[in-house]
Amino acid sequence: MDTFTNTRTLPARPEAVFAALTTPERLARWWGPAGFSNRFAVCEVQPGGRWLFDMIGPDGTVYANESVFQHIEPNRQVVVRHTCAPLFTLSITLEPVAEGTLLHWQQVFDDAAFAQAAAHILVPANEQNLDRLQALLERSPPCPG
Repeated sequence: MDTFTNTRTLPARPEAVFAALTTPERLARWWGPAGFSNRFAVCEVQPGGRWLFDMIGPDGTVYANESVFQHIEPNRQVVVRHTCAPLFTLSITLEPVAEGTLLHWQQVFDDAAFAQAAAHILVPANEQNLDRLQALLERSPPCPG
């Protein structure tokens, strides 16, 4: 197993979800599992743009992250390539639905053995990440239009 897939119906239109994915100040507020915070050094949200940041765990441990935004399709998809260990590609696709947005999260690891060994951490962490995104969206006013 090298692929982790999550789906979530979010109570906001694709434009609002996309803004939460691509506005550095908003992204920093929800990215990561429960209890984590972020310190962004670079967040160039454009194809080929770099994303360098530290995730800080609840115990104060700092986890350095380096990624590249591979693909951005406004209000539809963001693809991020994590370029430091562990190597993976994360595709987040947004689909409008009556309730708001159906989000598809697909994280594909280069090393299947690593993914299997870390599944007990990755599966709940990805759900917590989406919980935090949903909470942010529920607190934010809807996009106009």
